[in-house]
Amino acid sequence: MDLVPALQEPLKKVLGPATAKVMAEHLGLHTVGDLLHHYPRRYEERGQLTHLADLPMDEHVTVVAQVADARLHSFASSKAPRGKGQRLEVTITDGSGRLQLVFFGNGVHKPHKELLPGTRAMFAGKVSVFNRRLQLAHPAYELLRGDTEGEETVESWAGALIPLYPATAKLESWKLAKAIQTVLPSAQEAVDPLPDSLREGRGLVSLPEALLKIHRPHTKADIEDARARLKWDEAFVLQVALARRRHAETQLPAVPRRPRPDGLLTAFDDRLPFTLTDGQQRVSREIFDDLATDHPMHRLLQGEVGSGKTLVALRAMLAVVDSGGQAVMLAPTEVLAQQHHRSVVEMMGELAEGGMLGGAEHATKVVLLTGSMGVAARRHALLDLATGEAGIVIGTHALIEDTVQFHDLGLVVVDEQHRFGVEQRDALRGKGKQPPHLLVMTATPIPRTVAMTVFGDLETSVLDQLPAGRSPIASHVVPAADKPHFLARAWERVREEVSKGHQAYVVCPRIGDEDDDPRKDAGKAPKKKAAQDGPPEGDADKRPPLAVLDVAEGLAKGPLQGLGVEVLHGRMQPDDKDAVMRRFAAGETDVLVATTVIEVGVNVPNATAMVIMDADRFGVSQLHQLRGRVGRGSAPGLCLLVSEMPEASAARQRLNAVASTRDGFELSRIDLEQRREGDVLGQAQSGARTSLRVLAVIEDEEIIAEARQEAAAVVAADPELTGLPGLRTALEALLDEEREQYLEKG
Repeated sequence: MDLVPALQEPLKKVLGPATAKVMAEHLGLHTVGDLLHHYPRRYEERGQLTHLADLPMDEHVTVVAQVADARLHSFASSKAPRGKGQRLEVTITDGSGRLQLVFFGNGVHKPHKELLPGTRAMFAGKVSVFNRRLQLAHPAYELLRGDTEGEETVESWAGALIPLYPATAKLESWKLAKAIQTVLPSAQEAVDPLPDSLREGRGLVSLPEALLKIHRPHTKADIEDARARLKWDEAFVLQVALARRRHAETQLPAVPRRPRPDGLLTAFDDRLPFTLTDGQQRVSREIFDDLATDHPMHRLLQGEVGSGKTLVALRAMLAVVDSGGQAVMLAPTEVLAQQHHRSVVEMMGELAEGGMLGGAEHATKVVLLTGSMGVAARRHALLDLATGEAGIVIGTHALIEDTVQFHDLGLVVVDEQHRFGVEQRDALRGKGKQPPHLLVMTATPIPRTVAMTVFGDLETSVLDQLPAGRSPIASHVVPAADKPHFLARAWERVREEVSKGHQAYVVCPRIGDEDDDPRKDAGKAPKKKAAQDGPPEGDADKRPPLAVLDVAEGLAKGPLQGLGVEVLHGRMQPDDKDAVMRRFAAGETDVLVATTVIEVGVNVPNATAMVIMDADRFGVSQLHQLRGRVGRGSAPGLCLLVSEMPEASAARQRLNAVASTRDGFELSRIDLEQRREGDVLGQAQSGARTSLRVLAVIEDEEIIAEARQEAAAVVAADPELTGLPGLRTALEALLDEEREQYLEKG
C-alpha cells in the first residue's frame, strides 16, 4: 500500500524471473512492497505437546517421542505399476503409547535415512485413522540430538507459529514464506503513512515493526499488534482518499436551489392526505440544507423498504423546480420507471399538469423517458426537456444518451444505486451547466461502516421509521421437501387472502422460456445461477430453479384454479409489462407470478401475500426487498419462503434469519457476514493491490468510524498532504489508475 522507492524493487530482480512471473500472474504481486503486503491468511501452531496416549482426532499435534522401528515397503500403484511405489512406516513411542507415522513416494528418502530406531525427535502433523489405527501422514519433524537439547527447545519448536499464505497451485504457501523471508529486511525501509501523533496517540507499532510481526510472529500478541496496526493503515488511507474527494466536491460550484415560500412544494404539501413522519421531516431538512449551498449536494438516502423514500425525493425535486431548475429521477428498469412516473403523477395530481387545461397555478410537467418509447412520444419528451417545459423527468438510462439535452438540470436522483454504473451517473451529471446536486436512494439497508467505506464520499441520511398505516408482515419458512402439506397450506392461505378481496405475488428465480431453459443446455458447462449467494447444497440444487411460466401454469390448473393468474418478467415487451402491472394495480388480477422485476418500487397496497419459490436461491437482502412489496396497505402482510433445503443447511439458516426479523439493517449485517468480505466493496475495491487484506468491514466498525474522523481532520488541515509524504505515497499506491477513476466518478 505504501510502496516507496526502497520497496519498489521489482520481484524479478530479487527472486528471479520464474518465481516473479508466477507471483505477478497468479497473485498480482510485482514489487518487494507488494510481497510484504501479502499477509498470512492464518497461522498454524505445531500444536501443544501431547502424550501419545491421549491424541485427539483430526487435530494438529506435536509430540516428542523415540523411534521404535522403521520399515520400508514397496507396492504397485497406478503411478508405479511395477511395484516401484514406496511407503515408509515408522512406529514411535513416548512411554505412554505408540503411534504410526507414514511417508510416501519421494518423501521417504530423507526420513528413511534420519529416523533410525532409538532416535529421539519432535513430530508435528494432523492425527488421522487408517485401518483403525491412529497415524500421522507426512509429519514435519525436528531431530533432538543428545541430551543437551533441553525442554526449552522442545517447547519453543512446538509453540512456533507457522504463517500460512494465500497461495496458488503454482506457488505453495511455504515457497511464499521463503520468498518473504528473503525480502523481509526491506521492511525496515517502509515509510509510515500514519501521522506520528495518530500512531502514538493510539499506541500502534510502527509500520516496519508491524510487517516483521505479521510475517514472523513469536507470540500471538505479536500477531494482534501487527493486525491492529495494519487495519488502521487500510482504514485510514481509504478514508483519507474519500475525505479528499469530499473536500474537492466542496470546492466545485453549484447553483443553490431554494423552494419559493408559496410555490410548488408548499402547494404539494398542502394536498398531502397525511403528515410526514419525524424521520421524513428530518431527512428533508438535511436535503434542503444541502440544496441551498453553492456546492453540489452528494447524499445517500437509505431507507427501510416502505419508509417513504420516494416522497422525500419528490419533495426535493419539487424544491428544485420551484427554484427554476429541472430534476431527473433515474430508475434501473422500465417497469420501475413507469411505476415511479405513475405514483409521482398520482401524488401531484393537477400540480403535474403544467401547460394543460385544468393544471394548477404552480404546476409543472412530469415526463417519462424510456428506451422503448415510440418515436413521436420520444421527440415530444425530448422537446419538453430542452425547453424546460418539463420540470421533472423520470426514466431509465435512456436519459443519458447524447441526444438528451436539459434546459437547466439542478438535481439528479438515482434510485437503487447498486444497479447503476458509476459511468452512467457521471454521464448524467455532465448534462448540467454546472454540476447538479446528487441524491442516491437505496432500499437495501447498508450497515453504517459499509456506507462509510463504499459510499464514503456521500453524506448519509437514514429513514428508519415506517409511515403510519403500514401493516406488520408475518414471515414463515415453508419446508416443501420435509413437509409437503405445508406447501398445500400455503396455497390455501393465498386463496383465503383473495377471498377477502386482496391479491398475492408468487416469485420464482427463473423465467422458463426458451432462452433460459437449462435442459436445452444439457451437456454444456453449467451456467452460474443468478441470485444465489450461498453454496449449492443438497438435492434441491440438482434440479433447475423453478420458473415463472411453469409455476403459473401449474397453479392456474391446480391449487389456484379459478383465480385470475398473470405472469410478469423482464423479457416481456415493455407495453405488455405495463399492461400487466396496471391490471394488477387496478385489482383485476388476483395473483401475479413474477421474477424479481417486482423487487423494488412496485407499490400495490391491496397485495397482502407473497410466496417466494426456491427462496434459498435469493440473497438475504433480496428476500427482504421482495417481502417489502406486501403489507403496504392497512391489511397485514404475509410472506412465505418456500425451500426444499434440509433443516440443517446454511441456506435454511439464512431463511430462518429473514423470517425472524423485519430489521433490514440487521439482515444486511447477516448477509455480509455470510458473504466473502471482498465482495462487499465491489467495484470500489477492484485491482489486486487495493483490496482489503486485514480490515473486516463489519467487525472493525470502530476503527473505520475513528479513521473517518481522523482522516477528515487531517484533510481539513492539509488538503494536499504536503506535510505527510508517507501518506501521499500510500495514497498513490491505493489509487492506482482504475481506483482513481472510480473515485473521480463517484
